Amino acid sequence: MMDSQENILEQEEKQVVIQEAAVPEVVNEEEAQPRKVYETKAEVLRRMQDIAHGDESPQKEEVDYLKTAFYKLHIAEREAKLKAYIDAGGDPEKYQITPDEEEEKFKAEMGIIKERRAKLFKEQEAEKQENLTKKLAIIDKIKTMITTPEDANKNYKEFKALQDQWREIKNVPADKANELWRNYQLYVEQFYDMLRLNSEAREYDFKKNKEQKERLCEAAEKLAEEEDVISAFHQLQKLHQEYREIGPVAKELREEIWNRFKAASTVINKRHQQHFEGIRAKEEDNLARKTALCEKVEAIAAEENKGSGDWEKHTKQIIDIQTEWKTIGFAPQKMNVKIFERFRAACDDFFGRKAEYFKGLKDTFKENADKKRALIEKAKALQDSTDWKSTGDKFIALQKEWKTIGMVPKKLGDQLWAEFLGACNKFFEARNAAGAGQRGEERENLDKKRNVIEKLKAVAEEAGENVQEKVQKLVEEYNAIGHVPFKEKDKIFEEYHAVLDKLYKDLNISVAKRRLNNFKQNLKQVAERGENALDNERARLFRQYEAIKQEVQTYENNLGFLNASSKKGNSLIDEMNRKVQKLKDDLNLVREKIKAIDAENKE
Repeated sequence: MMDSQENILEQEEKQVVIQEAAVPEVVNEEEAQPRKVYETKAEVLRRMQDIAHGDESPQKEEVDYLKTAFYKLHIAEREAKLKAYIDAGGDPEKYQITPDEEEEKFKAEMGIIKERRAKLFKEQEAEKQENLTKKLAIIDKIKTMITTPEDANKNYKEFKALQDQWREIKNVPADKANELWRNYQLYVEQFYDMLRLNSEAREYDFKKNKEQKERLCEAAEKLAEEEDVISAFHQLQKLHQEYREIGPVAKELREEIWNRFKAASTVINKRHQQHFEGIRAKEEDNLARKTALCEKVEAIAAEENKGSGDWEKHTKQIIDIQTEWKTIGFAPQKMNVKIFERFRAACDDFFGRKAEYFKGLKDTFKENADKKRALIEKAKALQDSTDWKSTGDKFIALQKEWKTIGMVPKKLGDQLWAEFLGACNKFFEARNAAGAGQRGEERENLDKKRNVIEKLKAVAEEAGENVQEKVQKLVEEYNAIGHVPFKEKDKIFEEYHAVLDKLYKDLNISVAKRRLNNFKQNLKQVAERGENALDNERARLFRQYEAIKQEVQTYENNLGFLNASSKKGNSLIDEMNRKVQKLKDDLNLVREKIKAIDAENKE
């Protein structure tokens, strides 16, 4: 009989061990209730303060939950402040995170709780060791009772008291629990087997135990209807604890009632396992999505930004990614903080470098703005000038220089450009107004030059000794006529010189005379180049005059050393004389050109 009971009890204990190995360790009874949803950090902080300074024992699961809830609200609040700052027109790179007093208080309470939990853990471990000692002592007492079968009836009350003591003693070290339980059950069964109680007392114990275990089976089966999977699981752990504390039932019912309790437990355990597998799968998916977003931000931060346009484009991309990040739930607890720190580091790196770039850009903008303001001052100083040609050239030069200056902020750039353009327009509008009368005069000059050309053509058909004088007078008349319209200038010039070249050829007028006439005619065009153009040309001709004069003196000095006694000597002297005469002709031409410039300057 004793061997049979031992086998049944051992089988029952194995089932319990297998069942409990499939589920997590029993947690605090408070976790069986639905978790409170905290709306503010202040609520979380108050709860942490209650735990830190109250009498209740800090439970790891609740503390972890409160920590997650606090930082979820903390991060959401900080991101909301950043968004509000950006929406109000703030510059993201200038945004600074302000210290959070509530976070510092939260960390302080966490430190207190950690110290309490460490202390509590030591106390619990000591208590478990003490409980182990007490239970070993109970087993030893039952074991001693088994050695005196004749005193079984007398020892029955003490045996029942020991069982009550056993139930009152709670946790023992986990690595000793199963072995301790097996030994206890073994000696309890042995005591019952050798107990010479009457059948009524024995059946009464079995019946009472059966009713208690059936009640636990019904409670376990009812848990299948519980919507809260976590609560159902933790309630099941309490039922298991109670089941283990109840004594045996009749041998023929032991396997049946255990199988019923085990089947109900399997349903709850499976739901619990599936629930957490779903959460873990979702958290792993969230981790994968957040990792992909980290890689995107890191890739964007690594791209080269050639200008402010690139910076703004990449900023928009990162802000869009940050918005997407907020839609993703938690990653696994071990990785949740790490992945957020990676994401924040990539964002901070980008916005930090952007801030440095725009700080340098502001210095460049200021330098460019100062340069443009200097050009505006120059333009305003010239805007009232009536020296149309020279001032027009200066304005064109200022406009070219303006184009070489770099960027400034758009609003300021538009303002500076409007101011510069206003000064330019004022001058050119005044010049155009003054040029309206000039264009009428240019049309009259065109008619006059055409009239002179017709006269030259008529002279070309004449014959007589005074033809050359008539040509010279017409040339002087033509040269005295002012500007013609720009579009007609080349055409009238070609027509005039075609007639003049024919006349010079027919009349055999000297090349020097023609060159001088052409030079005089071109003097007005030289004058149009600027106020110093004629003076520069006169200086060039004067230098040429001095050079030719020096060359003539050199040749004349050399002629004094030559001997004309030989034929070769005469030939060389003749050649040098010809060169000297040519140089003197050139000298005379240069002198006449200088006189022509002086006459033009007087006009």
